[in-house]
Amino acid sequence: MMQKLQRLGSVMVIWDGVSAGKLCKAWGQIGLIAAALALSACQANKAAIDTDALTTASTSSAPSFKNTEALSKQWKSDPTNLGVTLAYAKSLEQLGQKPTQIDVLRSAATQTQSNANSQSQLGRALLSAGDMQGASESLTRATTLNPRDAQALSALGATLDQQTKHVEAREKYKAAMALAPDDMGFVNNMAMSYALQGKLTDAESLLRKAITHPKSKSMPRIRQNLALVVGLQGRFDEAKSIASEDLPPDQVQANMDYLQQMLGRQNTWAQLKNG
Repeated sequence: MMQKLQRLGSVMVIWDGVSAGKLCKAWGQIGLIAAALALSACQANKAAIDTDALTTASTSSAPSFKNTEALSKQWKSDPTNLGVTLAYAKSLEQLGQKPTQIDVLRSAATQTQSNANSQSQLGRALLSAGDMQGASESLTRATTLNPRDAQALSALGATLDQQTKHVEAREKYKAAMALAPDDMGFVNNMAMSYALQGKLTDAESLLRKAITHPKSKSMPRIRQNLALVVGLQGRFDEAKSIASEDLPPDQVQANMDYLQQMLGRQNTWAQLKNG
């Protein structure tokens, strides 16, 4: 979903539900996302796509090789146990073993094709790994099996945004927002989908709504996205003030300098809109 924004060089939009660091270079320490569109980049406890743990069911323990080894033995003895499978996949993810994690989740999804959760977990893992087609297929199955899975709907929206299908993506975010109106991660994703099309006024309006919501749990990400959108409209002092709430002065200034340079280039928005 960030294919267009990658043209902006080091600017990154923070998507709620996607591991954005895998999709484009960072904007400061926090990053200015989209994927979404994350597309945060995960809220694992919510079946989640609002974090770097966007892929699997959460576990209460910290990642460790010992814990992963124990889960591996349990999984090998009974690979049909979905609870063990998801816990094992989560542990693998926390240890950075993404390919093995995806293999485990793919095995589970193959064995439980009618289980929406297993399809959703695989789809979000593939999305985090940048496999848009695989993610789209799994997440489509997940949302067909369970049309009320807001996290899967938002993740599917992220895959559509990555394919520049922004109108279709926003339909998924809209459905997710209807199911979970207090989840500002979905509002963030909708806003950044508009931003990817250069519809900055619409994006700004949604982001301002999100950061003032009393139940918002994604304030830093959303605030930095707002700073990006405001800066892209040429309001650098305002953008700097917003970004300063989370980033140190040197990073804020570097970001502002880059934005001004970027906006000074000829046909910047034409390049964005034309992909």
